[in-house]
Amino acid sequence: AMPFLLCLKKKKSPVPLGRSIFQKHTPPIQQNYQALLETCLNNKRLFIDDKFPAHISSIGTGALLKKLPRNLQWKRPHALHRSPVFYAANRKQLDLCQGLVENCWFLAALEALTFHQDILAAVVPQNQSFERKYAGIFHFRFWHFGEWVDVVVDDRLPVNEAGELVFVSSVYKNVFWGALLEKAYAKLCGSYEDLQIGQVSEALVDFTGGVNIRINLAAAPPDLWHILTRATYSRSLMGCQTHLGSFFPSVSLPCIQATKVLKNGLVAGHAYTVTGIRKVTCQYGPENLVRLRNPWGKIEWKGDWSDSSYKWELLSPKEKILLRKKKEDGEFWMSLQDFKIHFVDLMICKLTPDLMSREDGKKWMYSLKSGRWVKGSTAGGSLGFCNGTFWMNPQYWLNVLPVEDGKKSLGSCNVVISLMQKYSSKHRNRAPHLFIGFSLYKYQESNRKLPPAFFTRHHPVNKHQVFLDEREVTHDFHLEPGIYVIVPSTLKPQQESEFILRVFSRKHLMILFIYFFNILKEIVDRYEGKIWEDFFTKHFEQVSVCNPEINAVQLQRILNNISWRNFQSFRLSFSLDACQGILALLDLNATGTLSIQEFRVLWKRLLFYLEVFQKRDTNRSGKLDLVELHAAVQETGISLSNEVCNLMAIRYGDPDLKISFESFVWFMLRVEIMGEAFRNLTQDGKGIYLRESE
Repeated sequence: AMPFLLCLKKKKSPVPLGRSIFQKHTPPIQQNYQALLETCLNNKRLFIDDKFPAHISSIGTGALLKKLPRNLQWKRPHALHRSPVFYAANRKQLDLCQGLVENCWFLAALEALTFHQDILAAVVPQNQSFERKYAGIFHFRFWHFGEWVDVVVDDRLPVNEAGELVFVSSVYKNVFWGALLEKAYAKLCGSYEDLQIGQVSEALVDFTGGVNIRINLAAAPPDLWHILTRATYSRSLMGCQTHLGSFFPSVSLPCIQATKVLKNGLVAGHAYTVTGIRKVTCQYGPENLVRLRNPWGKIEWKGDWSDSSYKWELLSPKEKILLRKKKEDGEFWMSLQDFKIHFVDLMICKLTPDLMSREDGKKWMYSLKSGRWVKGSTAGGSLGFCNGTFWMNPQYWLNVLPVEDGKKSLGSCNVVISLMQKYSSKHRNRAPHLFIGFSLYKYQESNRKLPPAFFTRHHPVNKHQVFLDEREVTHDFHLEPGIYVIVPSTLKPQQESEFILRVFSRKHLMILFIYFFNILKEIVDRYEGKIWEDFFTKHFEQVSVCNPEINAVQLQRILNNISWRNFQSFRLSFSLDACQGILALLDLNATGTLSIQEFRVLWKRLLFYLEVFQKRDTNRSGKLDLVELHAAVQETGISLSNEVCNLMAIRYGDPDLKISFESFVWFMLRVEIMGEAFRNLTQDGKGIYLRESE
């Protein structure tokens, strides 16, 4: 197997594009297993899956092809064994062996799954066989970016000339559930080659939908044994990995010498399954032991507490017989101390995250939100990049509620936050992961998005943000009850991806700041007083001598004749269309004209908008790009969702999505009027509801 830690090497981030061409994650193909099964049974034919054909295209296009044997064939289990069995109830008969695909991470996670029959049955439906209702079709269930998906495959498997499976196989050659599950997972990920190189934590989540906790064994917590004990008794799934070391890439599994097998029997940079723990009593005192399994099904640890170790003689005969198994099956024991020395990371996957909580046996709440980082809109990057765009990132309001234990209110609350990025192509390995992370801020208000200035004055709760080029980043916090804001981001700005954000706690509420509009502050009226009254009257009376109100043509004449020299650094003019649009928005009496009172309101808004426009027009081009537009809208105190802001740029902008001051005025007035209408019609501040008769 390819050394496991290769998946942790640093990758080059994609080069930002000149203009966003955001590619959404391609969802898996949905096929109805039951309908396909019935069709095949009625037609008395075996299922052929044209969505994942028995063809070289399903294997891949890269390095894996070089490992394939000559004359690769695809055969169904009935052609490979006289009595094929889909699934074996005996756990030892579930043991699997790795094939040519470098997916020890997948096998290690799958091995952990076999210790929990109910969890395994959720992934591998048990009512399938090669006898009753057999039609060459099988299905499996995986948790895929926030939802459970059913993946259908036919049972044609790649074999060599001798009829041996070239990928995953069972220790018992007539058992085929593992090979078919691997095929279904390969279909979900894009191809068999897309299973090459990964992390055991990734597969554990895909099998369970749980939350991962990673423990760096080099800096293991003092209560590591207690954590392992709780994980074992809470039915968590566990995997681990060895140090990378020096290695040579393997050519095929039989050539195990090609991979770096250390003198102590461990494989460098390799994934293992944690299959159990045990505290034993030796002649010199107690010893904590950890049981592990190599997904190869062979090559075991040779140190203390290995199958041939003298340490077993220090136990009572009963305990020795119970624990010691002299069998080359890849499973072995080692001391906790050796485990911390020879392994680099421990991954614990919990179906609920109460593992790290002090509140045993309590029910947890779970929230999931989907989002995306879009160039020029929501891809603000991290605080570490001093470009002033961090505020653009999506923001999620989190209210951590106090938890009462009986009559006693607990202090800090355990909150686990997980951020997961999606791959944009249907192939898992086609694009490198971005460096992702999130910041958590304590906040006092609950009804507004954090403005840009907030981030220059406040520090996040997690002062040392960690950005990893991995699929998922998870942190657990102990937080005082109150309001927080989660800001997920990529390390660098203008990098695009979809993501999901998950929060686990005993009690919380979470929402995305995505209100269609929400006026958050009144425009500061700096233009009151006699000087401004005289100014309004003078310009208004110049064009409306006989009429106390003005039409669109007169409004255009006023706006284009006024001296803007104290406010502008570019030529400013208003078209007749713009003035007609402005008049339509502000003409509250529907007369087709503006009174001096309505003109006064317009004038004050224009001065305010121009001040904001010039502040955000950093290159003095007389136009705002998407980034500047978002900042300008924020500056006015109006909270708009990124989607609405983008749509407005398309509606009011030029072909390059740039907004002139004229368009900005029209745009802002429209938003304000709509916001006011919403506030007049809504009863709860969240929506407008109509009865069926309305």
